[in-house]
Amino acid sequence: MKIDGHCHCGQITFEAEVDPKAVTICHCTDRQRLTGSVFRANISAPAAHFMLRSGTPKSYVKTAESGSKRRHAFGGNCGTPIYACAVDNPQSYSLRVGTITQRAAFSPQRQIWRRSALDWVDALAAVPATEKGVTR
Repeated sequence: MKIDGHCHCGQITFEAEVDPKAVTICHCTDRQRLTGSVFRANISAPAAHFMLRSGTPKSYVKTAESGSKRRHAFGGNCGTPIYACAVDNPQSYSLRVGTITQRAAFSPQRQIWRRSALDWVDALAAVPATEKGVTR
């Protein structure tokens, strides 16, 4: 599936081809801290099918609990996480689903680092919700 996306401010834009059934939710504590949320949804794009269309992301290298080093790219103006990849010669890019225009077409197929999931994640469907904004 051909996709496109951008960071929050629009400075960084990209295109890719992905398998829409390849969405993973990661609950690891690194992702919780990185996103400022309780998990992150990712989809892998082969390097040959990923292209930055505008802007140059800023990046840093993080060593994961597994010991592997990953380059994390983000929008320099707005801070939006865009992708992670191998430090040298990436074969694929782990795109952040929230940055993808067609994100509604995806549904997670697996969860990883489930041991770090917050206890209340599975109960979200029972939490009162509104269609827009906050009601007071």
